[in-house]
This record gives sequence, structure tokens and C-alpha cells, in this order.
Amino acid sequence: MEFISVSYPLPRLPKLITDLPGPKARALIDRDRAVTSPSYTRGYPLVAARGEGCTIEDVDGNVFLDLTAGIAVTNTGHCHPQVVQAIQAQSAQLLHMSGTDFYYEPMIELAEKLAKRAPFPECADGYPAKVFFTNSGAESLEGCLKLARYTTGRSQVVSFLGSFHGRTYGAMSLTGSKIVQRQGFSPLVPGITHIPYNHAGLDYLENMLFLSVLPPREVAAIFLEPIQGEGGYIVPETGFIERVRAICDRHGILMVLDEVQSGMGRTGKLFAIEHWDIQPDIVAIAKGIASGLPLGAFIARSQLMTWHPGSHATTFGGNPVACAAANITLELLETGLMTNSLARGEELQTGLSQLADSFSCLSQPRGKGLMVGIDVLNQEGELSPSRRNFIIDRAFYQGLLLLGCGKAAIRFSPPLVIDSEQIQIALAILKTILEDLP
Repeated sequence: MEFISVSYPLPRLPKLITDLPGPKARALIDRDRAVTSPSYTRGYPLVAARGEGCTIEDVDGNVFLDLTAGIAVTNTGHCHPQVVQAIQAQSAQLLHMSGTDFYYEPMIELAEKLAKRAPFPECADGYPAKVFFTNSGAESLEGCLKLARYTTGRSQVVSFLGSFHGRTYGAMSLTGSKIVQRQGFSPLVPGITHIPYNHAGLDYLENMLFLSVLPPREVAAIFLEPIQGEGGYIVPETGFIERVRAICDRHGILMVLDEVQSGMGRTGKLFAIEHWDIQPDIVAIAKGIASGLPLGAFIARSQLMTWHPGSHATTFGGNPVACAAANITLELLETGLMTNSLARGEELQTGLSQLADSFSCLSQPRGKGLMVGIDVLNQEGELSPSRRNFIIDRAFYQGLLLLGCGKAAIRFSPPLVIDSEQIQIALAILKTILEDLP
């Protein structure tokens, strides 16, 4: 079977040929404004037309170096040929049949792979986990919340300030990132308590809340990101993850991880929690699992996922085409991309650290693998959202795509196929901007 493909490759580095935005981009932006929701958060006027590896071409032929990966989604790079081939082949065979009512091999194969690679204890049968497929990260978190309450028979949940878990009601109620994400939507899902994402927060939980208003025997789960994403790419304090696990063990509470952004090789390991060698009870994933197709999942220890048929279901979750993309994605991650993530991430952090030594407006970088953040500061050394936004905006006009997170952080989440030359070009563009920073 032959498939249509674009014959010419994209440049690997930025190439700008028009003013930005170009005429075609401006026309499409005008059309978009007339018909799409104003709740979308567009930071700069990129109108994407095609992607390849770590570069994006807009509708006017301008080429950008992409350090966003569609918000940490296209981990194997834009339109990886093996992923595209798997999608094309599966699309010609079966587009949809709803895995909650019927069976098909791509979903079973993917569930087997995820169950074996889940960060849970080994079992005699080789499958320490069971998998429920979803369409997105938010839906994965909704499922985690339902399963935790169902399994434990408890109603209360603990989450963290700075966390981001999604915008549907359960996921939004777990979120503690920005007020705009919650304002105007009350009442939210009850029974969720937020604490700071540090040892002081755990002290408050154990020494205050558990002794006054939050009986630990009524807490079903503690939800946390092993590295906070939207909250600022925050790596937790030493001993924090271990302490959360110990609190959960002490009180029979489930430890639920949101690995939607940190998972699927982004940190150099399939799951970020593997950096701490801690075993959770339930893990939510999405974003990078299918290289750009909508797919998510939550994975639980086998003994926890015992709910009855009909307790939870989905129409499109585990779609055969998305599962085919995910199956090849996992193979690519395991055969080189995670290793590249560690190497390029170290190179990126080294370069950013050198920039921070030269420019007082930058903090030292933080992160693991290619999940790296750096704060932008004002002249008084305080976090500066306006300066951060200026840098991201100017980067676009020099052919570099970046995103913000937290109060004043720049996140670096490129496709895991990025190479040394592309890292150095990105650092050079950033240096040029910093030299002219007001």
C-alpha cells in the first residue's frame, strides 16, 4: 500500500522568509478570532502548517525551531516517519470500534506494554498493573480520582498548590496552579485539600490538618506531579517524594502520580518517578504517549483496579489508530530517545547555567532530561512575568518557539530527537535576546 507523503524535508534550523506573522498567517488568525473560543491562550501568532523533527513550518513558509513539542506532546519529534507509517497502516484497517465494548489487538498490545513497564512491583505473571485508556490528561486524572474513591471507600483527597491536573471539573478541582483556571466555576468537586509542594506543606498536613480537620483514615489519595509542570517545572526538595510515600503507607492512603507531562521519556526515564525509585499506586499519563494523537491512560496496581463493569467507560479512549501510534512510540523511546533526552538535557542545563552566570535576570536552571525550567528575574532579583513574556515573544520573532510556566518561568520541552546543534542554536538566540533585554 502506498501513502502520500511530503517530498521535501524541512530545514533543521530556523529560516524566516517573511515578516511575522506573514500574510497567510494574518488571514487565518482573523478567521480564527471570528469563530473560536476566546479562552484559548495564544501567546504569539504562530500558524503551523507542517512539522518535522524539531522544526515547525508556518503557512507562509517560515521555519521555527520548536522547544515546546506542542506542550511536551510530540516526544518522538513532529511526524516521525515510523509513527506516521503506523498511523497510516492502522487507519486503512480499523479506525474505531470502542475498546470498552469490544476487543482489538492494538489496544491489548499497548496495555500489555504499559502494564509491564509501570513503576509497580514485579508480579509472578509479569503484569503488576491494569490499564484504562482515555483521550487526554484531564480525563486520566478524572479516572484516577474516581478509582481512588471507589477502591478505598474514602472521600477526601490531598493535592498540592502549584499543581496542574486539567480543566474538567474533577481535574480542575485538583489543580492549584492559577486562579484564572478556577475563577467563575464554583462549586468545584468537594473533599479536596491543597497544601504547599514542599516539606513545610507535608509538616502542615501531618502536624495540623491530620490532627484537626482532615482525618487521615478518610483520605483516599494524595495526588502529585513528581515534577510540577504548569506550576513552573519545579523539581521537589530532597526527600519529598519519599516522605509522601511514607505518609501514604502509614495511613493506608493511595499515592497517585500525574505523569501527564513528566512521563513518556521526557525526563530521560519512561516515568519521572523512576528517578526516585519510589513505587506509586496509580499513575496518569497522556501527552507524549502517542506522539501527537489524542490518547491518555491511568495505570493502577492490579489489586486496585477491581471495579465492576460499567463503573467507568469511554467511547474513544484506546482508539486503535492512537494505540498503533503509541505502540511504536514506546519502542522509539526505549531504543534511544530516552538516552538522548538525558544527554541533551544535560547539555541544555549546562548552557542555561552559563547564561545565568552572565545575565542576572536568569535563575539557575532546574529539571531532569528535557523537562527544564528557568526563572526570569527583574533588576531587584524578583520573579518577573513581564520580562519572561518579552523573552518568549522576541524568541518567536527570531525563529525559536518557547512557552512559559509558573509565575515567571520559561519551560524547555523540545522533542526528544533534538540534537546538539539545535540546542546550541536555541541558546544562541536566547543570548541575543538577553543582551537587549530592557
